[in-house]
Parts: sequence; structure tokens; C-alpha cells
Amino acid sequence: MANYLKFDIYDLELTRMRNNSKLRRFLTTTVNRSILVIEDIDCSINLQDRRSRPYKPGDSQLTLSGLLNFIDGLWSSCGNERIIVFTINYKDKLDPALLRPGRMDMHIHMSYCSPSGFKILASNYLNIKNHCLFTEIEKLIEEVEVTPAEIAEELMKGDDVDAVLNGLQGFLQRKKVMKCEKTEAETQAEMDYKEVIRNENEKEGQEMEEKYSKERVENNKRNRAKGGKGRLA
Repeated sequence: MANYLKFDIYDLELTRMRNNSKLRRFLTTTVNRSILVIEDIDCSINLQDRRSRPYKPGDSQLTLSGLLNFIDGLWSSCGNERIIVFTINYKDKLDPALLRPGRMDMHIHMSYCSPSGFKILASNYLNIKNHCLFTEIEKLIEEVEVTPAEIAEELMKGDDVDAVLNGLQGFLQRKKVMKCEKTEAETQAEMDYKEVIRNENEKEGQEMEEKYSKERVENNKRNRAKGGKGRLA
């Protein structure tokens, strides 16, 4: 986005913004035609609001209202042509006030990379539309879980197209091996668990059978004893 629009880009780490004043000062230092990136906003800090419990020493003094002012309030009017990009792992953890249109206008789900996504990345980073390794790479991408960021990282490792794609192929093959090993380990763990449960059930069944056998023997003894006393009488 920054390359396409020719915008400057800022990486904003909210954990370093101890209060609203620091956040406001940061905003006023940014230039027009810029992109602000705030990563993992749902995990980086615990935003407070006016109804929250009192602050403890060391807690961040950054408030929800301060962040809202940063996004679309009075503070945000100090510049023009600014895009704010948030990355979120758990959308439901955010206050609904942050998610409404005007603050987060577009919500894009970033899934694992697909073969078509790989082709777009290859075109962007390597300036190629096709290659003899594409078929094998696309097949591997369908078999493993790999993010676009991981693919992009591999594609940026050099200028030699053949070497880069061979490296990506090896990376995906290692991921496939790790996935198979993990699946085998999980399958073995499940089988071991079922075996333990089966052994415990068998042991419990044997113990119950022994208990009932002893009870039957005792009952038979008592019944015989009662019968003998009756005949003597």
C-alpha cells in the first residue's frame, strides 16, 4: 500500500505510549500522506476507560477515549490523507466503539496463503507470472498452513528467481514434514490415551467382577448356613 500510494509508513507500538499525551504528541509529528500501522491491538495493551477500576502503579495510562480521539477525533484533524492499519487476532476482544465505520472502515480477514495469493506475491516480489516450479509450490501450499507473510519473507531472500523459488519449495517441504510428524504424534498420543482408558476399564471391570464373585460366595455361604439351621430346628 505504501509503495503504491507513495506514502510514508509509521509503525506505532502502543506499549510505548504510556498515556494519551504521548499518543497525541506522536500523531502531531507524523507527516501528511502517511500510513500508521498498529499491530496486534487486541493483545498489546489493556485499554482502560472512565468506568474501569483505578489505575495501579505501572499500568498504562492510555485510555479508550484517547485512542478514539487519535483515530477520528479532534487530534486526528491535524493531518490529511492518513491511513491507519490495525492488525487483530481476536476481533471480539475489541470494544465495539473501535470497530464501527469511520474508525475501522474496512475489515479484511487475512487467511492462510492460497495458490492464487502466491501468484500475486510472486508477481509483486519477483516480477514473474509463471515458472516451472509454480505447480509444485502451489501443490505444497494446498497441503500446509502458511501465511502470506511467510511466503513474502521467502520471496525477499534474493534476486535470483530460481534460487528464491527453490528456497521457498524447500521451506514448504519442511513445513509439510513437520505437519506429518505432528499429525503422527497426535495420532499416537490419542491411541496411547485410548489404550490407557481401555486398560483402566478392563482393570475396573476385573475388580468389579472379583467383588461380585466374592459377594456371591458370601451370599451362598450365608444361605447354606440359614438352610442348615432350619433343618436342625
